[in-house]
Amino acid sequence: MIALGIIFLALLGVPLFAIIGLSALVSFYNAEIDPAAIFIELYRVASNPSLIAIPLFTFSGFVLAHGKTPERLARISQSILRDMRGGIPLAILIACAFFTALTGASGVTIIALGGLLYPLLIKEKYGENFSLGLITSSGSLGLLFPPSLPLILYGLVAQVSVDQLFIAGIVPGLIMILIVSAFAITRSTVSTPTFNWPDAKSALKEAIWELPLPFIVLGGIYGGIFTVTEAASVTVVYVIFIEAFIYKDLNLIHDLPDLMINSMILVGSILIILGTAMGFTSYLVDEQIPMILLDTMKQYIHDPLTFLIVLNVFLLIVGCMMDIFSAIIVIVPLIIPIAQSFDINMVHLGIIFLTNLEIGYSTPPIGINLFIASTRFNEPVIKLYKAVLPFLGLRLMGLLLITYIPGLSLFLVNWIAD
Repeated sequence: MIALGIIFLALLGVPLFAIIGLSALVSFYNAEIDPAAIFIELYRVASNPSLIAIPLFTFSGFVLAHGKTPERLARISQSILRDMRGGIPLAILIACAFFTALTGASGVTIIALGGLLYPLLIKEKYGENFSLGLITSSGSLGLLFPPSLPLILYGLVAQVSVDQLFIAGIVPGLIMILIVSAFAITRSTVSTPTFNWPDAKSALKEAIWELPLPFIVLGGIYGGIFTVTEAASVTVVYVIFIEAFIYKDLNLIHDLPDLMINSMILVGSILIILGTAMGFTSYLVDEQIPMILLDTMKQYIHDPLTFLIVLNVFLLIVGCMMDIFSAIIVIVPLIIPIAQSFDINMVHLGIIFLTNLEIGYSTPPIGINLFIASTRFNEPVIKLYKAVLPFLGLRLMGLLLITYIPGLSLFLVNWIAD
């Protein structure tokens, strides 16, 4: 009856952290274990030195989204690539990936860039379905690139080096962009490329302060100048400085307090889910639930290849039903022991996990990006289902490559380690 009551509360829309926390409290009580274990786990998570990077990078993303960064990124990509075959779609893919990596939220990318880029595609005669599908799918492409928040959160939950995850996501992220770009070239209407250097120079000059951000983060971390947390601090100071004093898009008195509040609401929702979920995970580990799942799976799955096939199907379903932060927090602790039993590298597992979830964002019938795009472009969601199908197929091809060729994720990590 208690379990049915919790399910009923979930169906009524009770927040996820309350459902997880209640489940943990009930489970500990029934097992006659002191429920203080939940708060011990919350303290353990809160004391992790990498945790502070999440609110800092989140706040940086909110500051960038508030200003005219989307317009500048769109303009620079368009001015450099628009006259090459398939250049406009490629420019859109790069702009969306760059912006999503900085903000950590695919929905924000669709809202911020969609109104700029969709008319451009229509003007270039790419067609409604292609244009809607491209922008809806591109909203989550940047989640594999640093300093993506999901990468940091996975590293925190799985206790994997965030530095290694940052470098591991680069090649798989580029592969996803190249696969979709190759398809876009076949739909291109441009046949006589001409490059407008003055326009490109003007766009580069305009965005010259924002473009170095990923290189500052990566260069600082891998150059041994600062840690991930220190990189997040540097990013906040840098972003506030350029947006407030160089571009003047940010009013420190009127805009900054609201941005702080809004970004910390998002961070708070992540952290409270993280704390309750880790407490519940502690109970599951005590009750050997992961081991029971492992023993059950091993009755039907006897090799890593089959496990990865099942994992991909499962994660695609999870990705279209849960937001990426909740999915990482809830699912990763259950998956890790099983993956370790098949000798799957934890960094590689993280890239597989996040690739599935970013595809899940635009997977019918309930991928969240489909509904965000439907609202943003005032189109029926059924039309979005049809529009994203070709891109979904292409990204699944990329997922297969990333899943079954571990070197794509690991060779840069191993090269830097050597």
